[in-house]
Amino acid sequence: MSPQSVHIDWTFAATPVQVWAAWTEPSFVRQWFGSNPEGKVLDAYLDVRPGGRFEVTFADEDGTQHTAQGIYRRVEQPHLLQFSWGWKSEPGIETAITVSLFPEGRGTKMQFEHSGLIHKSSHDYESGWRSTFAKIEKVLASRT
Repeated sequence: MSPQSVHIDWTFAATPVQVWAAWTEPSFVRQWFGSNPEGKVLDAYLDVRPGGRFEVTFADEDGTQHTAQGIYRRVEQPHLLQFSWGWKSEPGIETAITVSLFPEGRGTKMQFEHSGLIHKSSHDYESGWRSTFAKIEKVLASRT
């Protein structure tokens, strides 16, 4: 079974610096993390530097808790963020995420890739990330 990837291009009506902040500032991440539209972040720790780690715990609207964690591999503010990705509930399964940000008109084009996906994970990453990006979009709109 070969690893799969999810590629999503998304355009935000915000600057690359603002989108970068959405990914890297804990106060910002607490407003959007998790794909459940009614979910709530319980805790967010981010040490955004190469070798730094992150851990974000959130609850779905039904109260189910999830903790995502990883290590930052490349940090090139405000254009490139690469990090490992895993779930506390799925030890030993690690994937990789790359977030690339480009100015586009008055906004930002984000090229997102979640790679190394295997079918052992119980998560539907394609729809989950799209729901998550819609949440980021709303948070960015409320801050402008």
